[in-house]
Amino acid sequence: MKTNRKTVLTYVLSAAIALAAGGISVWINGGDFTAPGPVRPPLSPPAWLFPIVWTILFILMGIAAAQVYTSDSPERQDALFLYAAQLVVNVLWTVFFFRFDALLLSAFWLVFLLALVALTALRFERTSPGAGKLLVPYLLWLLFALYLNVAAWVVNR
Repeated sequence: MKTNRKTVLTYVLSAAIALAAGGISVWINGGDFTAPGPVRPPLSPPAWLFPIVWTILFILMGIAAAQVYTSDSPERQDALFLYAAQLVVNVLWTVFFFRFDALLLSAFWLVFLLALVALTALRFERTSPGAGKLLVPYLLWLLFALYLNVAAWVVNR
């Protein structure tokens, strides 16, 4: 019974840490996630969709990180370091994009984030089979975010 309670607590705490990263983004940006510039790029989803998608993605990230944390792999510490690094890079992207309206910088930063998340997914998969697959929706959303970021830069130049 203690093992199950400890495992559940690990997963809940891990999801809470990931969600906290999102919360920090909301706090830093004052809750304003209006895309910079007067023109929205084509295929821009409605604003209400972003918090729903990000909440799901952060929970999936937290589950994946918990799987890695509870594994016996000697690579788990390195994998979790990459995970923490990508969370920080993620928060900084929202600051560059939403707070400073630095569209070109944030596009390059997003490419860096994509590479870091891809590397994290590969490490997660080696550390705990299945954990890397939980990051695939995040990678796909980041690709869409990159499109939106670059398109916002193009249509608002």
